[in-house]
Amino acid sequence: MAETPVGGRLPERARVSMLKLRLSMIGVWAAVTGIATLVLTAVLLYLGMPIYGVYGIFGFVVAFHFLQWLIGPYLINAIYRVRELKRGEYPWLHEAVARIAAKSGLEKPPKLMLAEIDIPNAFAYGSPLTGNMVAVTRGLLRHLDREEVEAVVGHEIGHLKHKDVILMMMISLIPAIIYYTGYSLYLSGWFGGYGDREEGGGAGFVILIGMLLIVLSYLFNLFIFYMSRLREYYADAHSATTVENGARNLQRGLVKIMAVSGRVPRAVRKSYNQLKMFFISDPEMAVRGYGDVDQLIEAIKREKPSILMELFSTHPHPAKRLRFLDQFVTT
Repeated sequence: MAETPVGGRLPERARVSMLKLRLSMIGVWAAVTGIATLVLTAVLLYLGMPIYGVYGIFGFVVAFHFLQWLIGPYLINAIYRVRELKRGEYPWLHEAVARIAAKSGLEKPPKLMLAEIDIPNAFAYGSPLTGNMVAVTRGLLRHLDREEVEAVVGHEIGHLKHKDVILMMMISLIPAIIYYTGYSLYLSGWFGGYGDREEGGGAGFVILIGMLLIVLSYLFNLFIFYMSRLREYYADAHSATTVENGARNLQRGLVKIMAVSGRVPRAVRKSYNQLKMFFISDPEMAVRGYGDVDQLIEAIKREKPSILMELFSTHPHPAKRLRFLDQFVTT
């Protein structure tokens, strides 16, 4: 069986791929922050929007996202029936989490949680109030082998190692700030906030600028989706390099998750859309397949992803994701 070296030297193609991945993430971050700053500065200077208005919008958006981050884990636990697994439950999984966390350089292992959800999946989350947590669903433990579950856990611990919850929250502030700035200008134009300002082009022009900013905020969300897909690749790579035979077992785990999800009614899968960005696999990205898992992996890898479909997705297309993991498998 092909294995991934844990703690050893990565294959050349994997090292090149990781470098491109890191440069892409840096590029997205720089592009989003740079373009957003340029656009907002130009609009605010041209219209002469009061500085306290800008600080007010910024403060509101940051406070809302910060509160959402703090209490979000409690809401997830309540809505999706998530509880902490006791030490006597699934001792092999507790051992795996502790081992992978140590290899990942975390100061202490995350809390191991169980979500009473029938579809197989997993997610990492947490806040300063709850600490880091990794949740596996009942369906994941039922349908995946132990080695595959460990590879999935390695992916989720990778998200915690890379602080993806915080990073994605920070970058998602940008389209939110643009949206509320545009919405504020839109309302100001209608209700006379800029109606008597000749240098601003009048109320109609202010309304137009507000509408354009609102549209721009939705376009910026495409960058957020792209960053989310890059972080999924990064977490996959973490599993491949910290878990024994992690790349191959993660491939098998992902395909089993999608195959089982494909047998779940679409309405049930859609009910978990709120967790889509957190899940290791988008519940909507299901496949219909039975029989040999390795043959199904090869069949999926031959698929040609739809660019338009992936553009609005938080997760990479399965074919691209499986091919990415191939780089970490050595013979």
